[in-house]
Amino acid sequence: MAQLRIALAQTNPTVGDLSGNAGKLVAWTRDAADRGAHLVVFTEMFLTGYPVEDLVLRTSFVDASIRALRETAARLRDEGLGELPVVVGYVDRAGLAPRVGQPKGAPLDAAALLHRGEVVTCTAKHHLPNYGVFDEYRYFVRGDRLPVFRLHGVDVAVAVCEDLWQEGGPVSVVGRAGAGLLVVPNASPYEKEKDDVRLELCARRAREAGCALVYANQVGGQDELVFDGDSLVVDASGELVARAGQFREELLTVDLDLPVSDAEPGRYPFDAGDGSTITVERLVLSSEPVPPYEPEPPVVAERLDLHAEVYSALVLAVRDYVAKNGFRSVILGLSGGIDSALTATIASDAIGPDRVHVVLMPSRYSSDHSLADAEELVRRQGVNARVVPIADIVDAFEKEIELSGLSAENLQARVRGMILMGLSNEHGHLVLTTGNKSELATGYSTLYGDSAGGFAPIKDVPKTMVWELSRWRNEHGDPSFLLRAERPVPENSITKEPSAELRPDQRDTDSLPPYEVLDRLLDDYVEKDMGSRELIEAGHAPELVARVIRLVDLAEYKRRQYPPGPKITPKNFGRDRRLPITNRWRETT
Repeated sequence: MAQLRIALAQTNPTVGDLSGNAGKLVAWTRDAADRGAHLVVFTEMFLTGYPVEDLVLRTSFVDASIRALRETAARLRDEGLGELPVVVGYVDRAGLAPRVGQPKGAPLDAAALLHRGEVVTCTAKHHLPNYGVFDEYRYFVRGDRLPVFRLHGVDVAVAVCEDLWQEGGPVSVVGRAGAGLLVVPNASPYEKEKDDVRLELCARRAREAGCALVYANQVGGQDELVFDGDSLVVDASGELVARAGQFREELLTVDLDLPVSDAEPGRYPFDAGDGSTITVERLVLSSEPVPPYEPEPPVVAERLDLHAEVYSALVLAVRDYVAKNGFRSVILGLSGGIDSALTATIASDAIGPDRVHVVLMPSRYSSDHSLADAEELVRRQGVNARVVPIADIVDAFEKEIELSGLSAENLQARVRGMILMGLSNEHGHLVLTTGNKSELATGYSTLYGDSAGGFAPIKDVPKTMVWELSRWRNEHGDPSFLLRAERPVPENSITKEPSAELRPDQRDTDSLPPYEVLDRLLDDYVEKDMGSRELIEAGHAPELVARVIRLVDLAEYKRRQYPPGPKITPKNFGRDRRLPITNRWRETT
């Protein structure tokens, strides 16, 4: 057996910032070298960021990715880090002749081994996911190689993300190729209630391959996706050896005892078990094991509970969206209700209350407690606040145009949206919308009113979970949260009956069923794609099924115009669930 110290660089790249990501790679590699690592593993497409979407269809972008890879290899050598092998993801191209149905330029979701200033070998993702948030058949062609490099006597194989999740392909070849270690760069997005599928998957693949497995996962927010890290290492029996934390950057080092190999270098074809052939490419970096050393105790971070996970995901998503898009501050309307209270709290935890601006915009229908609850939140959190009464502004509109009923209610929401957008233009704030998933599902929002904005932190959070997260945040914190206030959400905002307050004595239940009932039905209809008959068989009242399906289906055009927001459920509105706006299909029993 031979010892190796592996460093998993659980990092937060920025899409398109090739020079910034390369600089981060060098800095983290230096840290790994200082900690005595023998190999550093970065995440999938780290140099370019992930996902890059249609950027991969630009020749200039792929050229820049390949150039950045070579320059980074040389830079590592020039800065005295060339002897430490680095595995890193980037975008490459296959060099295939153009043909109909193939992505322009034949891009590859690739990973390379950098050593002594050179790109020693590379591979590319074989299985291209085409489900959920993934459209990778649109962007990439398949890889067909499994590099196996000998490092201090141990044969190390490299596969990319989805190749771990699917049967056949490169991972199915690892055991037959005799590798002692499989390293897998990943960019696996977060969603709640996944249980511990990654650990179970890694354990199963390690047992199948008969070797230890290193799973390095991305962390950070990228538009609607949030990556939670949770990188891990398992031994050949599938037992957990080390695990990084969630929602934070971390260099996780782990010492492993691995088998020594004496297999001959060369190229060997293998049946991949999925109708394709994988070519194993063996090469040698170093044959002699490192001298024996005292291993460090392995680190196994505890996983967060459900509410801590979801809340941390939302905070990280807001923090990264603000930072990576160059905003200095955010602004939102603060009504005294629970949705805006939770949104303000998430923003304060993400970027600090000194960079959060709230506007209290009472109308003639606003209750005294709404203004008082909003003012109480301002007092507890220390955010920047101003009051802009809208009654006179609404009156000015109504003097010029006659509106009644729903049109008059929507006018109030649109005046508020106009005020927020005006202040955004004037001061450069990012406008945060405060609608939740239950409202978005049923169309319980006003276009160009409360739906106006640049980012929607709780867009994928059902109303019942809004309450749960608010209660959780009043009882818990985290060192990464920038808000230091205790119990930052006023209790009355949590306990009072929800109301848009756009007419006298209005309640949400005037238009919607109780949220406890609604959210259960929405979960079955939206998340599970049940039809009306299945919904009724699942125990939902037939008249309620018909009513809610109609609300959800008619609101598709509103959802298309809603700002982006972090995905935390298995099926969010946007990247996951895509239905035609013009659509005469109706669910019937």
